[in-house]
Amino acid sequence: MKQPIQSTKQRATKIYRILNLEYPNAHCELDHQNPYQLLVATILSAQCTDVRVNMVTPALFKKYPTFKQLASAKPSELEKVIHSTGFYRNKAKNLINCALQVVSLHQGEVPREMDQLIKLSGVGRKTANVILGNAFNINHGIVVDTHVKRISNLLDLTMSSDPNKIEQDLIPLFPRSKWTMLSHLLIWHGRSICNAKKPRCSQCVLAKLCTKPMGQ
Repeated sequence: MKQPIQSTKQRATKIYRILNLEYPNAHCELDHQNPYQLLVATILSAQCTDVRVNMVTPALFKKYPTFKQLASAKPSELEKVIHSTGFYRNKAKNLINCALQVVSLHQGEVPREMDQLIKLSGVGRKTANVILGNAFNINHGIVVDTHVKRISNLLDLTMSSDPNKIEQDLIPLFPRSKWTMLSHLLIWHGRSICNAKKPRCSQCVLAKLCTKPMGQ
């Protein structure tokens, strides 16, 4: 039986406090210096690791430092630069179309509204939340990636497998000011301890709060 919302919220507060102490330096691991770079990197991160994206973006940003230059890129040349991130043809198409949209509709500036961001090629709600939270410090929603999805289920903060539903389950459990950081904390925990293939439950600071330990 699902616990009452107040009990779940109290547990959520404890979970956040523990993770915040455990990972005081948690942050977005996609290297970027401005909203343009973060948007491009986030589009490239689909079905790809942040580490791989960070290996590709220095050359990409050197060759295409602005939306205007990216909008004018030849697909074949862009594909060569981003080839190792996977799905490179589709990603190149999305990047060029996205750049064209930003230049023509938003004067070359990344929009700061969810409804405008999700209209850009290659941008869904998760990507938009990444941009708003990390480029503009706007806590519009919660980024739900594979780590957040898995761990929030293990901690019984949600019973859903749908990212949009998970986000809506998590939102009332945490203060708006913590939404962006919550994703970082869960992602860092997923990468360092609560790994899907090799969970280190004996070293987990949340072990006593976990309802479905995998590594025991």
